[in-house]
Amino acid sequence: MVAGSTMLPLEAGGQAAMAALDPSYYPPSRTGLRGSHPGSYEAAHARAWSGRSDWGATTKLSETYDCVVVGGGLSGLAAGYFFQQKHGRDKKVLILDNHDDFGGHAKRNEHTVNGQFLIGEAGSESLESPHEFGETVSKLMFDLGVDNERLEETYDVGFYKREGLGAATYFNERVFGENKVVLHPFCDYLGFCEGLLRSTLSDEAAVQQTPLSAKGKEQLLRILQGGQHVLNVPKKELREYVLTHSYFDYLQNTLGVDDPLVLRMARHTAIDYSGCGTDVMTISEALASGCMGSDPYDAWPDAMEEGDYIDYANKEGGTYSAKHPFVHHFPDGNATIARSIVKKMIPNVGPGENAEEVFMSRFDYSQLDKPGNPVRLRLNSTVVNVQHAGDPDTSSDVFVSYINGNQSYRVKCKGVVMAGYNMMIPHIVAGLPEEQDAALRKLTKVPLQYTTVGVTNWRAMKELGVGMAMCPGNIHQVVGMDYPVSMGGYEFTKSPDDPCILHMRCVPTVDTIGGPAVDQFREARRKMLGLRFEDYEKEIREHLGGMLPKELFDFDKDVKSISINRWGHAYGYGDPGPVGRQRFGRITIANHDAVGTALMQVAVQQAWRAVQELG
Repeated sequence: MVAGSTMLPLEAGGQAAMAALDPSYYPPSRTGLRGSHPGSYEAAHARAWSGRSDWGATTKLSETYDCVVVGGGLSGLAAGYFFQQKHGRDKKVLILDNHDDFGGHAKRNEHTVNGQFLIGEAGSESLESPHEFGETVSKLMFDLGVDNERLEETYDVGFYKREGLGAATYFNERVFGENKVVLHPFCDYLGFCEGLLRSTLSDEAAVQQTPLSAKGKEQLLRILQGGQHVLNVPKKELREYVLTHSYFDYLQNTLGVDDPLVLRMARHTAIDYSGCGTDVMTISEALASGCMGSDPYDAWPDAMEEGDYIDYANKEGGTYSAKHPFVHHFPDGNATIARSIVKKMIPNVGPGENAEEVFMSRFDYSQLDKPGNPVRLRLNSTVVNVQHAGDPDTSSDVFVSYINGNQSYRVKCKGVVMAGYNMMIPHIVAGLPEEQDAALRKLTKVPLQYTTVGVTNWRAMKELGVGMAMCPGNIHQVVGMDYPVSMGGYEFTKSPDDPCILHMRCVPTVDTIGGPAVDQFREARRKMLGLRFEDYEKEIREHLGGMLPKELFDFDKDVKSISINRWGHAYGYGDPGPVGRQRFGRITIANHDAVGTALMQVAVQQAWRAVQELG
């Protein structure tokens, strides 16, 4: 079979490499294990972990490109768009991605429940701080037809208050000895959910409702009433103190907290703001993530500066309300941004003249890799080698080899933008300078998991009065209602008896508290990817079944679909610096990893820089 593949006509070999020719191919509607799904990471792991270089006979395709982009996430898609903007719409661009869908972490989940069509985000969820977008990102948003004022209108800020839904904590029986919901979050993580009701319970009353021991209750209250006043630190030194001292050291040694269940609660209150738990965070980092404890500006006034923490000080109306509301959501998160960029480059992929119309359109994936397209997007294709045709300083060509369907293919191009995980670059780009190689190898990624559950109704959430709950005893540390956004003919659920999506979030953690963050990421990632769908389903059954009233919720009857969006490599951890992200011959580097952050606007900015460097 290998010999036969190499005997195919060269352009036929290119056709064979296309994964999405069938018009029925539509990954957003797939459920089960998504995100880092089986088949998306095995070749990369073989290359990085065991150094595999022999992939059998390689079909050398006749395809040649002006630019090949490695990685079809937001940064990679933006790089393809910027390259054509700079050099002309006739320039040939190939975008390769290892997943079965484009967008990187900006993907969408579609569920159909009792005939009703539901859309949720699978990862990257919002345009964060659009008022701070620079010229490059703002222009891209304008080109895509993204209207920030319109997004503010489509988010129903009054939904949670109207329905009486607030922040809560769910204690499960397996860990805490009792299934118990307390209408108090014991942290400020949920503050990013604009319009969510604040707890009306006092700290003292809420603590007494928990299933903790008397000792645990006393220590939990001690944390909630803590702050700079318990430290013997001069006011002028507090700023430096919170930047350099451990949050867990503060809990254990300053406050004297040693109850394991209270420490578990404290560790699991940062969720996707951290890479593991608050045990590896400074006090400042923990406060910025909404950790368990008091309002930073109330309890740490001399340690905080404007911009350290999202200011939810406005408590009028009893809801969370920020100075710059976190409301710029499409129902599928930033998947609409990814889809809109693809639509710009490949117009026939689907209808839509602006982002809102593109959000509602069903894309024809068979259009992504058509031979006649100036831009081609090839999915299920893991790049394993990128090499200059000669001396990197003088070579005019680059060869890119990738694995698709267990077959090896190679294409030639004039330049490459590496827009995937930056820590993979040393494993697949041949001949990197030693210093650059070392800088990139210092990077790692934080594992995250976003699960969407299609349910027949949310009556149980309504009766509990829960819009979002912290769940320190479960794999998913947060569960809540979908964001209340309606647009383009898509309507957010109107009645508690109507179908909806529940969102569940998880930062995979390990048992070793206080261990090096990088080691925790690695161990947690292996743990996450080692679980089967059946394992997740069992845990979700226990989670929702224990939290929601049995008379109002029946898992077998009410749960119709589950999408487990596992991101083994989500947020970037570490900054490769100028040396790590520098141009190497005809190869440049994009993606948010290049500067050690995970914001959409940064991914776009790095794409712009990489394209300009490519020349």
